[in-house]
Amino acid sequence: MSDRSAPTDHPVLPAIAARWSPRSYLPEAVDDATLRQVLEAGRWAASAYNEQPWAYLVGRKDADAAGHERILSCLVEFNQGWAKAAPVLMVACFRQNNAKGQPNRWAAYDAGQASSAMAIQAAALGLQLHQMAGFDAAKARAALALPDDVEPIAAMALGKPGPASALPEALAAREVAPRARKPAAEIVFGAGWGTAL
Repeated sequence: MSDRSAPTDHPVLPAIAARWSPRSYLPEAVDDATLRQVLEAGRWAASAYNEQPWAYLVGRKDADAAGHERILSCLVEFNQGWAKAAPVLMVACFRQNNAKGQPNRWAAYDAGQASSAMAIQAAALGLQLHQMAGFDAAKARAALALPDDVEPIAAMALGKPGPASALPEALAAREVAPRARKPAAEIVFGAGWGTAL
């Protein structure tokens, strides 16, 4: 696999620059210790009032083929096509209410922070975590027996990136396309919207 490190404008941690979202995965299993390292990174993410409202449901192709298949069946058809090769599939969820039973308006944000920490940890370990909006939340709720107050927010594929040549031509081209982001001036402002920092 060629180096896909981001061409950052300013230095960042190597694992942040290395993090990306491949669609080609090698069939190699992710061993238990490595998987738990990735999940542990999420466990230590920041959260409002330390509620830690996130939860992850994990299907491992090697150790739980039925669970892997259940999660795969919740993905949209496009994502199923490539994600079936990933050795680990997950669904990220958040609890909608806090410990007092009141709506937690920061829960989705906090689940995103936990998932981001996991993605960076995965990159540091030579793996990649591809986060997907393309899944059927209602199907995931039923297939994974989620409690009423738990909301599935993203599906994820985890594993070691494979060659772009393993993908259909259109996806292979996207896999090797130059990485880019909006300029900082479009997303970072001073203390007023649209003002330069």
